[in-house]
Amino acid sequence: MSANSLALDHYITLGRSGLRVSPLCLGTMTFGLEWGFGCPEDVSASMITRFLEKGGNFIDAANIYTKGHNETILGDYFTTGPGRGKRDRVVIATKFGGNMWPGDPNGGGSSRKSMFGAVEHSLRRMKTDYIDLLWCHFQDVHTPIEETMQSLDMLVKQGKVRYIGFSDHPAWVCVQAQYEALFRGWTPLIALQIEYSLIQRTVEYDLMPMAQKLGLGVTPWSPLRGGVLSGKFTRENRPKDDGTTRVRSDSKYLTESTYVLIDAIKEIAAAHGVTPAQVALRWVMDRDGVRSTIIGARSMQQLDDNLAACALRLKAEDTKRLDTLTTPPHIFPHEFLTHFIPGTIQGGTQINGRATPAWPLAPQSDAERW
Repeated sequence: MSANSLALDHYITLGRSGLRVSPLCLGTMTFGLEWGFGCPEDVSASMITRFLEKGGNFIDAANIYTKGHNETILGDYFTTGPGRGKRDRVVIATKFGGNMWPGDPNGGGSSRKSMFGAVEHSLRRMKTDYIDLLWCHFQDVHTPIEETMQSLDMLVKQGKVRYIGFSDHPAWVCVQAQYEALFRGWTPLIALQIEYSLIQRTVEYDLMPMAQKLGLGVTPWSPLRGGVLSGKFTRENRPKDDGTTRVRSDSKYLTESTYVLIDAIKEIAAAHGVTPAQVALRWVMDRDGVRSTIIGARSMQQLDDNLAACALRLKAEDTKRLDTLTTPPHIFPHEFLTHFIPGTIQGGTQINGRATPAWPLAPQSDAERW
C-alpha cells in the first residue's frame, strides 16, 4: 500500500500495529552543526513547528546524530520551547547502536548493556519518560539476536519504549529476529528503516518483500540520495567541496546514468509544475510497502519543498519511465526464479493470473514419463 495521502495529516498505521504516523517523517540528522553540515537550533525549532502545523506527527532521531545534539534540540523544544506540552501528541523515534564513548567496547552495539545505557542517555537528552519507536540502528555481528530482542522486549515492558524496529539490517537477520520474538512471546518488530531511492533500488529484491510479508512498515531514508536527486547538480554544474552541500564533487552517484535520470525527473517535474525533488520523493512514497518516508532539510525552503510532495500525483507513464531508467541489476536467485522457474513449476497452466509456457523439457506424453 502506498502513501496516497493528499495531505500530511492523512495518517497511516505503521506496520502491523495501531501506531498512526504521517506519510512523511521529519529526520533530525541535520539538527545541529556538529557534523559540519545542518542547521542551528533556532532553524531546527522552526522546522519542527512548521512540520507540526502542517499535520506531521512523526520525528526520527538517533543517539549519534550531531553527537547527540539532535536529541537535545528535541528535548528542549518539547519542554521549554514552542512545543511545550505537546510531547504526547507526536511520535518520536530514536536509534541506539552507535558508540558515543570512544575506547569503550560496550559503548555501542546491540548488547543489553549498550542498549540500556544508550536509551537512558536518549531519554535524558530528550527530556522524556518514553520513546515511541526505538530503532536498532544497524546489525551488530557480535551480539546474539536473541539477546537484542529480549532486551528490546524488556524496555517495552518497563514502559520506556512503546514500539521497536530495525534499521539497516540484512533481510535474513530481520526474519530471525522477528521469529525469535514471535516464538518466545516477546515484543515483535513493527517497522524497517532502509535506504531507498531511485538510485538505491536493490532493497526491492529481499528487504521490501520481507517487510511486507512480516508486517513491517518501511520508512525509507535518503529518498533524494543526499541531494543528488534534487536536480541542482548537472553535467555542467557539479557540486563544490565548500561545505554548502553533502554531495562531493567526486560522488560515485554522479554518473552519466544518473544525469540521464535527472533529465527525466526534470521533464516530469516541469510537466507537473513542481520541483525535481518532489518527483523523486513522491516516487519513493508511492512504492508498495512504504509507509512514512524520512525527509531531511537544512532550511525552511527545503522543508516546504519536501512537504509539497504529498500533493503531487505522478502519472502511470511517469512512474513507468522512472522505473525503466532505474531497474536494479539482477542478482541470484531472483532472476533465475523469475525467468526460468515459473514454467517448470506451473506446467503451462495459469495460476493467480500468471500464465507461463509449458516447460519444453518436461515429459510430453505418458510414454515419455518414467
